[in-house]
Amino acid sequence: MISALIFLIGLKAAKNDITQCYGESFYKDFKARAKREYRAIRPQVPDIGDSIFKFNYAFTPAYIAWYRSFRVMGLDRAGTVELIWSINEDMIRLIPSWLLKRYGTKIYLGGFRKRAPGHAVKSAQNDLHKYDYKIRFREIDGNAFEIDIYACGMKKLCEKLHASDLLPGVCRLDYLVSHYMGCGFYRTKTLGDGDDCCNCRYEMMGDCAWEPERGFEDRK
Repeated sequence: MISALIFLIGLKAAKNDITQCYGESFYKDFKARAKREYRAIRPQVPDIGDSIFKFNYAFTPAYIAWYRSFRVMGLDRAGTVELIWSINEDMIRLIPSWLLKRYGTKIYLGGFRKRAPGHAVKSAQNDLHKYDYKIRFREIDGNAFEIDIYACGMKKLCEKLHASDLLPGVCRLDYLVSHYMGCGFYRTKTLGDGDDCCNCRYEMMGDCAWEPERGFEDRK
């Protein structure tokens, strides 16, 4: 249900930007192709249950459907990833900025922080669905915490559905989300880049630049 909602909201939110850049016929073709792709993908997606990563994981079928559709329509890998960035930005802009900054960090990130130690224990005990994420957790201080993701459900699903080229491009979206939520985020390694883990640092109060034009050499 969440995944289907993300997919449909993304299509609607991105309509104006895609139409402006590529034309109305391109958007209509993309929408039709993406819906067919999504319907084919969805039954192949394992349910990871009530994981702290279930919301992140729910984006994966939409990303794969959009990615496959754009590639078939002639876009290269870089152009496709940039459009997926744009779709995510269009979606997040639907939420009023004050609401996102006031409640997004407190409820979403705060809830994640509260449950992360328990998820880390289950990770160490291998007591998780095989498509769930595995993490190590470190409490830094009242404002900051860190996690190392050493198994990624999104990466596994992309590999299963032959969409590994989505990575590491979609990994960068953590910077976009953190920017709009008004929290601090930094990372120098990702599994998508071939590293041993995603070493994520979060700050409940902080700043995070999106600025994809800067590139992602020193921030992954």
